[in-house]
Amino acid sequence: QVQLVESGGGLVQAGGSLRLSCTGPGIIFSIYSMGWYRQAPGKQRELVAVSTRDGSANYADSIKGRFTISRDNAKNTVFLQMNSLKPEDTAVYYCNAHLQRRMLSLPDDYWGQGTQVTVSS
Repeated sequence: QVQLVESGGGLVQAGGSLRLSCTGPGIIFSIYSMGWYRQAPGKQRELVAVSTRDGSANYADSIKGRFTISRDNAKNTVFLQMNSLKPEDTAVYYCNAHLQRRMLSLPDDYWGQGTQVTVSS
């Protein structure tokens, strides 16, 4: 069982900042990407940001310039620094990892349990 452990959500006023972190399992064959998705009430889950193994990052247009994704590959950890938060950023944020558990296994997607981010106006 692959566990992704998230932390860092909470309640913040508009314009404030939060930092999310997500740590994957310590022993894994390969992690190809780690990233963050979010799901607001009544809406579909959407990509926020993803960081690939080669160091590149992709962001949703709605958060470009405000959020920054980073990784600590040695600790299988991904961070999401969220600045200038807006009420529309309110959602449950889910960590995602596309990884290969063992040498002979196929890559697959794994999810964290989700962490609530609430931005008040």
